[in-house]
Amino acid sequence: MNDAARGIGFILLGILAISLNDMLIKLLSGGYPLHQMVFVRSCIGLCFSFLFLRLEGGVALLRVDRPALHLLRGALVVVANMTFFAALAVLPLAEATALFFAAPLFITLLSIPLLGERVGPWRLGAVVAGFAGVLVMLRPWQGALDTPRLVLVLPVVAALTYALMQLLTRRLGVTAKASAMAIYIQGTFLVVATGFFLVAGDGRFAEGAENESLVFLLRAWVRPEGGDVWLFLALGGCSAVIGYSLSAAYRAADVATVAPFEYAALPLAVLWGWLVFGEWPSGPVWAGIALIGGAGLFVFLRERRKNRPLVSRTKVRRRY
Repeated sequence: MNDAARGIGFILLGILAISLNDMLIKLLSGGYPLHQMVFVRSCIGLCFSFLFLRLEGGVALLRVDRPALHLLRGALVVVANMTFFAALAVLPLAEATALFFAAPLFITLLSIPLLGERVGPWRLGAVVAGFAGVLVMLRPWQGALDTPRLVLVLPVVAALTYALMQLLTRRLGVTAKASAMAIYIQGTFLVVATGFFLVAGDGRFAEGAENESLVFLLRAWVRPEGGDVWLFLALGGCSAVIGYSLSAAYRAADVATVAPFEYAALPLAVLWGWLVFGEWPSGPVWAGIALIGGAGLFVFLRERRKNRPLVSRTKVRRRY
């Protein structure tokens, strides 16, 4: 198998694991707190990350340049994850996933002031079209929505945070092995989840809260029972598969070849939403998916034509 085919195969495996991860979190969101899920999946993911670290060269690889930068990047990934997952408690899978895919548009737009890059009219037009899709889904002209507008904004915040992390990576560069980067990120997740447990693990802050996303963040820890234990283990397995597959994909092939296949997450989100939760996107959501997905793909293909990578070669996804 050539490098491009291997990279595409790994990215599709990683995107499948991401979509399953999101579906499982949404499935469990009605009975468990988000920080409990993050804690369990990060513990399992950290074990696999140390295994990969040993295969790549051992614990000496954890001595990285600019450790504060790695912690900052880890914090940005945590914020992106937590805001996206909090939205899943309320939003349909397809809607939340589509709004998150505004991230490449943010990267393109913010690269102008932050990196001093020049963006031509074609890509600027695509960015405008993509953000028009975001507006269609947010519907600011509509006075009242079934879903609180604050919840609709959460995936957009996740996209912005993820974009800032990618731009930070591009500006400063990262030479660490993927396994070392994963350990820093998983470790940050564990610290944040433990902090949530110590502060709000008894659920006292969730009492009286009406917003389902807020309740999901602050609900008391619950001991998994029955089949839920296997779902938690599956979350950890997805975390490990995501970390390895995405790193392998971007090591095997260049970003321009691999990145467009990340948009396979959109039809998968629609599929799981329909099969598991009985969700089917409305007209405005379909329009937003088309505009955001089309604009993002155009930006990637335009970058490929100009042979300029949109993001760093050593890439860290939001659901690492």
